[in-house]
Amino acid sequence: PEETVTSSFASFIHGVQPKHLSKAVCHRSKRMILDSIGAGLVGSRTHVFNIALQYCQELYSSAAVSSVYGKPGIKLSPTLAAFTNGVATHSMDFDDTWHPATHPSGAVLPALLAASQMLPPSTKPNGLDFLLAFNVGLEVQGRLMHFSSEAHNIPKRFHPPSVVGTMGSAAATAKLLSLSTSQCTHALGIAASFAGAPMANAATQAKPLHMGNATRLGFEAALLAARGMEANPFILDSIPGCSGFSAFYSVYEPKPLAVPSDHHEFLLEKQDIAFKRFPAHLGMHWVVDAALSVRNLFINYAGSFSSSLIRTIVLKVPVSKYINRPSPSSEHEARHSFQFNACTALLDGEVGLSSFTENSIHRQELRELLDKVVVEHPEDNAANFDKMYGEVALLLHSGDVLTGKCDTFYGHWRNPLSRESLLKKFRSNASYVLSDEKIEAIITTVDNLENLSDSSQL
Repeated sequence: PEETVTSSFASFIHGVQPKHLSKAVCHRSKRMILDSIGAGLVGSRTHVFNIALQYCQELYSSAAVSSVYGKPGIKLSPTLAAFTNGVATHSMDFDDTWHPATHPSGAVLPALLAASQMLPPSTKPNGLDFLLAFNVGLEVQGRLMHFSSEAHNIPKRFHPPSVVGTMGSAAATAKLLSLSTSQCTHALGIAASFAGAPMANAATQAKPLHMGNATRLGFEAALLAARGMEANPFILDSIPGCSGFSAFYSVYEPKPLAVPSDHHEFLLEKQDIAFKRFPAHLGMHWVVDAALSVRNLFINYAGSFSSSLIRTIVLKVPVSKYINRPSPSSEHEARHSFQFNACTALLDGEVGLSSFTENSIHRQELRELLDKVVVEHPEDNAANFDKMYGEVALLLHSGDVLTGKCDTFYGHWRNPLSRESLLKKFRSNASYVLSDEKIEAIITTVDNLENLSDSSQL
């Protein structure tokens, strides 16, 4: 049969081998795995995670073989463990972000962890197999996002992990389960029917469900394909008059994915990942760094920070309605508010886990600062994580103006976190759940993942 875009993806998933992983890809993906586990561990202490966990415990109990983040005494069926851990990973918006925009690790890693525990001892994948499957999940997500120019910008319609993340989870799990090329084709087709969640649920408790569903439903798509379920074999192709995966994008130009021969350059080698220093939407990191910069100028100017000297705070940010929130009233709204994060950074000199507690959100002094904020959208400030900037200007009652600007925050793929910073974040997140001994054991295990004989040990 003539090769299609869909069949090329299936052939890639089936045919790619550990030898195609470069040192750079292994290094970057292990950083992602460690960071994602940390985000999941600290996320297991959130209210939304507990809702999801109780739901799974109450309604489903069979085949409880897979572990749950932060709950050593609890196991669930594999797909529900993937769902619950996916919710934990995104519950604080503390997980990694790629370009074009999505959160790639949280949609893939929980499915692979659960699947590794599901498989019988004789077929347990080793660490290198696990790394390869993880990178297959990343590669499929990245390739699909490059099919549309729309995907490069901050999204307006669908939350990206619910779309490409579901496909990535299906591809990664299909690889780990050693599905045939035909089964990989059908896994992608089934996953497309499970994909999609609207952006209107951003900044609500429902948003973490998008990640839980992406990793769970992609996993289920691979399991269904393994059992003989079939779907449209042209799901990724552009067929006039009959939308497949193109339904999620207004502009869609798919291209085949070459089956690797002696070499394959993964997208992760070309495009590094962004790691967050604090638990909020990625766009917040530009305005926070800009706010911290202008705060330092203000302290040099006045000797200390005093909001009474400020007449107006001008934020120059991209147009993006769901993260333009003048007066957030919940932790999830606060994590998606340019205004809140800029003012918190100005007031406290930092943004961290405690910034999103109810007491912090409703402080009188913070509310007074929020009332002084004016938002502007310069034409040159694109709603694009590779091109945007954040600028914070303080217009003082004296008539003076102080300005801070950030083009590339620390943690962005152009300015990656050092190993020391990444480990500091992981240790801090994991400490909410684990002992120091177990934290160091996870770090060592991830560092040596390619040498692990049984990936379920992770």
